[in-house]
Amino acid sequence: MEKKDSVIAIYPSHAGADAAVRRLHQTGFDMTKLSVVGRDTHIEEHVVGYYNIGERMSLWGKTGAFWGGLWGLLFGSAYFWIPTVGPILIAGPLVTWVVAALESAVVVGGLSTIGAGLYTLGIPQEAIVHYETALKAGKFILVAHGSADEVRHAREILHQTEPEKLDHH
Repeated sequence: MEKKDSVIAIYPSHAGADAAVRRLHQTGFDMTKLSVVGRDTHIEEHVVGYYNIGERMSLWGKTGAFWGGLWGLLFGSAYFWIPTVGPILIAGPLVTWVVAALESAVVVGGLSTIGAGLYTLGIPQEAIVHYETALKAGKFILVAHGSADEVRHAREILHQTEPEKLDHH
């Protein structure tokens, strides 16, 4: 079995995350290996609703176009309310890892379910705490995983998009 690597980028806004996703898509990165997590459903944005049909979730509100665009590019979507973090939207395979952590009751030293999902991917606990802190601050996390070559390609592209932080695991 081929070893899987991952690269995680933090963006301060949905615009930065959106530009990174679109850039990866343009360069041929396998979008089934990309996830985006964000806490962008603040009350002042007047979210009207969510729905999930055929593994596509839609959001109406101030950032609806951003999330709607991601649902069209990424596979799988979910909305979670995470204690201590708040409302979280996830697009991509991270949804599966989070649900698996929930179903198996994975508890990893005080990490949220998002953290437990990242932990099952092999992300170190110290780094996960940093990512959870970024989510609490309203930032966006982009996770690309795959073979060493795929992740190297993703890291090169993401570096060009000037993320706030870029880690290879």
